[in-house]
Amino acid sequence: MGRTLENKKEIVAELKGTLSESTLALVIDYQGLTVAEITDLRRRLRPSGTICKVTKNTFMGIAIQDEEKWQPLSELLKGSSAFLLVKEDFSSAIKAYQDFQKATKKTELRGGVMEGRLLKEADVKALGDLPSKEQLMGQIAGAINALASKIAIGINEVPGSLARSIQAVADKENSGSAEG
Repeated sequence: MGRTLENKKEIVAELKGTLSESTLALVIDYQGLTVAEITDLRRRLRPSGTICKVTKNTFMGIAIQDEEKWQPLSELLKGSSAFLLVKEDFSSAIKAYQDFQKATKKTELRGGVMEGRLLKEADVKALGDLPSKEQLMGQIAGAINALASKIAIGINEVPGSLARSIQAVADKENSGSAEG
């Protein structure tokens, strides 16, 4: 028995909702994956806040119909498609997918869409090479900490150098008055 019209509308509405929260959508050809492997992929993607949707291309096509920023996705809708819908940390999501791909060697990345632009495999790989959100935050915190340390050292140095300057002036005056 096929899906009811109501059921199809629910699927499309759910896809629209997930897309509205996403910053990046990747399309992979999942042909040949077992249910256990799809479950493994979803488990790997979960920490990055990414949702893996296996749905008909027709449903995704209807979901992106009125969404200009997702329009380029229509070029990738062919064959057995799984959609990786990334909310925030796209770097971690791409790395998780790449690890999965290395382990199974069964999927193929067709491309993706980000900010209304179609991304080829090389573009997605470049995004994956960017530092993750946590790494960037660590780098920023380290830079701020280093700057704060330099400021603290500088501030501590002012009284010491002032005291040395006063002492030098006093020594100079004392040596000048002793000669005269």
